[in-house]
Formats: sequence, C-alpha cells, structure tokens
Amino acid sequence: MIETRQVTITPFERERVIRIYTPDDYELTDKRYPVLYMHDGQNVFQDEDASYKMSWRVGDYLAASKRDLIVVAIDSAPGEMRLDEYGPWENPYIGESLLGQDVTLGGQGSAYIEYIAQELKPIIDANYRTKPDETGMMGSSMGGLISIYAACVYPDVFTRVASLSSAFWFNQTELEQLIEANDMKGVERLYMDVGRKEVEQPTADGPTNEMYLESSERVYALLRDKVEHLRFEVIEEGVHNEIAWRERFPMVVSYLFSEDL
Repeated sequence: MIETRQVTITPFERERVIRIYTPDDYELTDKRYPVLYMHDGQNVFQDEDASYKMSWRVGDYLAASKRDLIVVAIDSAPGEMRLDEYGPWENPYIGESLLGQDVTLGGQGSAYIEYIAQELKPIIDANYRTKPDETGMMGSSMGGLISIYAACVYPDVFTRVASLSSAFWFNQTELEQLIEANDMKGVERLYMDVGRKEVEQPTADGPTNEMYLESSERVYALLRDKVEHLRFEVIEEGVHNEIAWRERFPMVVSYLFSEDL
C-alpha cells in the first residue's frame, strides 16, 4: 500500500507531500520493518506522479519481491528550491551554468537532513512498526549528494545509504572535508555509483561526464577509509534518469538490506 500524507518541513515552513509504502502483509502480521527514506519522492512510485513521467516503480518491485521494507519517499521542493534543500552548502558560482542566473544555490541541506532525522523519523517510528535501528537513505543526483551528507552527520541514524549518479561536484570541496573530519563507523552499508554517460548534452559551463566520474572517484577514495562495507560501481552505459535508476534499484536495495555482510 502507498499512503500519501502532508507534512510541514519545519525549518522552512514548507508544506510537502510524503508517500509511505508498506508491504502487502503489513496489516496481517505484527512484524517490524526496516525503513528506507528516499528523496525526489514524486519520482519513486508511479509514472503519472513523476517529474518526467518516468518513475523508479519502487512499489512494484518491492511487492513482487516480497521484501520486508517500509519506504518513506519525500517529494522534492519545486524548481531551484530543490537545489537549495539538497545542497548542504551554498554554491555562489553554479547558478549561471545550471539556471542561466546569477544566484546562489544550496545551503539548506543541513536543516533538511536535521528535519528528517530529528522530526520526521520519530513520527514514522511512532506510527508504523519500524525497526528504528535499521534505517536507510537513498537518492540520485543531488539526492545522492544529500544522502552521503546524511551518512556523515548522522552515521548512527542512517546506517544503510545509497547514492546513485551523484552530483557531488555541487559541493565537492566541502563534502570531502566533511568526510575526512567525521567518524562514519556507524554506517553498516554504503553503496555509490556513477554512469559514464550521465550528461547527454554537455554545456559550455555545466558538468561533464568526466566531472561526474572524477567527482565520484574522489569521494569513494575518501570513504574507503571510513566505511567497512562499501560498494562503488562505474556503470558503463549509465545515463542520468529515473529509468536507469529503476533498473539498478533491485541490486542496490538488496545490497543495503541483505543479511549477509
């Protein structure tokens, strides 16, 4: 079942839709379930809700595989506010290449993750039969950036984290410094990947395929010393869209929540 609820992201006083998937047997048993928080929630379950009319179809896969997992998918903010919420630090330079505007982007990611950890997660744990100590987070692109940030600042809360096709380049230097400065021993599983074809039509000042690859390789090199169970994949034909991430989701979620270490 997928339940839609309205919440207020209190640091910003912004109303937001969240979509909560519970397994088919949820109402028939008294089992407790791990929870996976996902960003860009409108793209997680159904094509008709998705930004580009193509979703990850996460509910379809989980129902077919009968995996015991609750998914909390948080819709993204509209427009450039998405970049603000998913960017932990401000970037005063990238607005021109991404939006054609001289604007500072990012800087609200810290408050956004604090809201999930300190407010939303306790609400979910109080109202659903969760395993509070088995909590994951997953995102792609900017959602991947903010997921790795969450693993750094809340390693004992978000213990199973996945970052697909991540836009680390948005806050590269700051993220590398954060990884180096933090003890991430609480993270039990971390998955990250990058495709070789993330950018279909590079622009003069925008990110390139080489930038995506180098950016992820630099982050991976730092995480190797921090997280024992870490998997990094370079996807040879990997492109930057929901269909590509949908195809990888079964493998990623299996790695995150498998019982075998």
